[in-house]
Amino acid sequence: MSAALPSVRAWLGPVPVDAVDLAQALGRIEAMIGGGTGGTVFTPNVDHLLLAHNDAAFREAYASADLSLVDGTWVLWLCRLLGLPVRQKVSGSDLVRPLMSFAGARELRVYLLGAAPEVARRAAAVLAAEIPGVRIVGTSSPWIDMSQPPSFRDSVRAEVRAARADLVLVALGAPKAEKFSHECRDALRPAVLVCIGAGLDFVAGTVRRAPRWVSACGLEWLFRLAQEPRRLSRRYLVRGPRALPLFVRLLGGRSRARLARAERTAPAGEGASRSA
Repeated sequence: MSAALPSVRAWLGPVPVDAVDLAQALGRIEAMIGGGTGGTVFTPNVDHLLLAHNDAAFREAYASADLSLVDGTWVLWLCRLLGLPVRQKVSGSDLVRPLMSFAGARELRVYLLGAAPEVARRAAAVLAAEIPGVRIVGTSSPWIDMSQPPSFRDSVRAEVRAARADLVLVALGAPKAEKFSHECRDALRPAVLVCIGAGLDFVAGTVRRAPRWVSACGLEWLFRLAQEPRRLSRRYLVRGPRALPLFVRLLGGRSRARLARAERTAPAGEGASRSA
């Protein structure tokens, strides 16, 4: 967990990616907790790249992310084609058990936010049984509407803050998870909010993860779609095909791919989106 801090942040249009592997990602989160600064951890995939071009609040959340990890084989391939030094895919669900082992060893307080109520409770029970020392101090599965003013989410923030969590695993789905985490980061400091996608469903066993070979072939989306066609058809069958022209634009601008060495800030204004 003493991995060196990453020296490079790259931008795929308005979405940053940090050139870290799993060990370095855990080291960064450890530093955020140890330093008492709190912050947000996001895991961009193809769908996030598409959403960011049309959703200003989502772009703002990503621009302020403290750690942004490549989630998805297609995004990893894109980074490599652009010559960006991203070595490994680190999805939110990949982080769950390593983070819980880290938290258990250090007696950190963990809060599970999102997923269905029975899923969150089941995931909490599984993690507590599997990993020594895990302290899950609360679970909640609130209905959150980010189109409403922040005051509509006061009770959610108050509940999480009252739990005095060091880590909050946010399983609200994109773009809600990232927007909520960005909105609440200051109110919940020093907690670190980690967006984990369907991570709690995977832990609870209500959704199966794709085999590693399926993920390595870039077909995890098809595996997920086969399991949850009604929920995921719009993401994969409607938005998904729009990724090809986006990738072409990004690859066409490879000479302008911006690397911010040892910096944690986004390019000024809307310049981030122009590189795409």
